[in-house]
Amino acid sequence: MQYPEIICGIGAAILIFLAIQGIDLLPVFFLAGLAAAFWIVHNRRTGNKSFISAAKRTAEEQLVSFDDIGGQDMAKGELCEALEFVKDVERIKTLGIRPLKGILLNGPPGTGKTLLAKAAAQFTGSAFLAVSGSEFVEMYVGVGAQRVRQLFKQARDVAKRNDKTNAVIFIDEIEVLGGKRGQNAGHMEYDQTLNELLVQMDGISENDAIRVLVIGATNRIDILDSALLRPGRFDRQVKVDLPDKKGRLKVLQLHTRNKPLADDVSLADVANDTFGFSGAHLESVTNEAAILAFRESSGVITAQHLRSAVEKVIMGEKLDRIPNAEEKKRIAIHEAGHALVSEYTLPGSVASVNVAARGNALGYVRQTQQDDIYLYTADYINSKIAVAIAGALAEELFLGTRSTGAANDFKQAADMAKQIVFGGMSELGIVSPADIPQELLHNTITAIFKQVEAEVRTVLTDQQTPFTRIVDTLLAKEVISGAEVRAFIQGDEQAA
Repeated sequence: MQYPEIICGIGAAILIFLAIQGIDLLPVFFLAGLAAAFWIVHNRRTGNKSFISAAKRTAEEQLVSFDDIGGQDMAKGELCEALEFVKDVERIKTLGIRPLKGILLNGPPGTGKTLLAKAAAQFTGSAFLAVSGSEFVEMYVGVGAQRVRQLFKQARDVAKRNDKTNAVIFIDEIEVLGGKRGQNAGHMEYDQTLNELLVQMDGISENDAIRVLVIGATNRIDILDSALLRPGRFDRQVKVDLPDKKGRLKVLQLHTRNKPLADDVSLADVANDTFGFSGAHLESVTNEAAILAFRESSGVITAQHLRSAVEKVIMGEKLDRIPNAEEKKRIAIHEAGHALVSEYTLPGSVASVNVAARGNALGYVRQTQQDDIYLYTADYINSKIAVAIAGALAEELFLGTRSTGAANDFKQAADMAKQIVFGGMSELGIVSPADIPQELLHNTITAIFKQVEAEVRTVLTDQQTPFTRIVDTLLAKEVISGAEVRAFIQGDEQAA
C-alpha cells in the first residue's frame, strides 16, 4: 500500500472540511511547516533510512563469478590468492596469519573493479554490500562517521540473516572519503569520516562471528591517505589495468555470447583494432553494433556493424554538419596526409579514413597496431609526431595554406616531443623536467619538429599519385578502409 499518498489524501480532505467550516487554517499551516522542517533536518542529519535502503538494494544484487570477467587474468589470480585467506580460516589460524582486512583495487575507470568485488563475494560465499565514497560526505558534522558505523553493522546483520560467516563491503571511489587528511581545513567532516573507517577496520578480528572484508576501488591511489594504505588495513593492492589484446578478445567473447554474429565477424580483428579500450568500452562496442543491426533490421551483427561501433565509441555519433565543397576537399587532403604518412612510418597502422563529421572532428584516421606496445623508443615517437603533423603539411603543400583543423594535432605532437625530451632521448640527454629552462625546452622541441617535418614533406612530395587517389576516393565515398589505402600505395610502388 502507498501509505504516504493515503495520508496526504486524508490530510487534504480534512483541511478542505475545516476550511468549509470557516476555521482559520493559518496556525495549522504554521505547525505543519515546523514539523516538516524538523523532519527534513533530522532526516538529513541521520540519513539512516535512505542509506540503509540503498545498501539493502545493493546487497540483493545478483553476484557474478570470476568466469564472467574477461581480460583481467593477473588481477583475478592475485585477488583469488588473497581471498584464500578469507576462505580457509582454520588453516590461517594454524599458521598464525592475521586476517585479511582490506583489498584495494586500483585501475582506470571501466576495467571491472566492481565486477571483481562482486566475484570476490561469490568466491568466498560472503554477503555483499556496495556503496560509493560520495555517499558518506555531507554538510552535517558526524553524518559520514555515523554512516560508516551503520555500514559495518549492516554488513554483519545481512550476513547473519543469510547464515553466512563472511561479509564483503565494497567502497567505490574510496578516494572521496579516504583522501589525505588536512587538505580540507574548512570542513573536518572528511577527516572524521576517514578516521571512523580506520577505526572500524582496526576493529576487525579473526575471532569475530562475522568476518568483514573491505574492498576499495580507486583510480586515484596517489591522493589516498597513507594511514589507509599501511599494512593491517588495506593489506593487498591489486592493479586492475586495461586489458591486452588477448584480454580484449576474451571480453568480446563474453559480451557476444547472447548476440548472433555473422560469418564474416572476426573478434580477433576487433580486439586488434581496440588497443587502449577498457572492458566498459568493449561492452559498449558490442552493444552499439547490436543497435546498428537492429536499425537495419538485420538478424545478425556483421563485421561492418562492429567497425562502425568502434568508430562511434571512439569519435561519437555522426553529425549533420555538412561542409561546403572547398572545406570537404581540405578535410580530405588533411586526412589523406595523416593516412599516407601513417602507412609509411608505421606499416599496417591505418584501420580506416573518414571525412564524415563525428563528435568534434570533421574527419579522422582511425589507427590500429599489430601488437600492444608498452615501451616507446625515440624513433617510434618521431613516427607518431610525423603522423600528427602530416595533415597540416599536406594542406600547405597541396592548397598553399594551413587551417585551424590542425590545432589539436599540434598539441598532441608537442606532448609527444616532450616525452622524447623528458625521457632522456633528445640531444640534451638526461634532464630534470622541473629544472629545464623553458627557452631550452622550446628550442629542443622545435628542432625535433623541424627534423620530422622535413621527412614528412619528402614522403608527401614523393607519393603524390597514391595521395591523389586517396583524396579522390574520400571525396567520392567519404570513408575508405586501411586495406584500400595500402592497395593504393602498393599499386603505385608496383607501377614504379
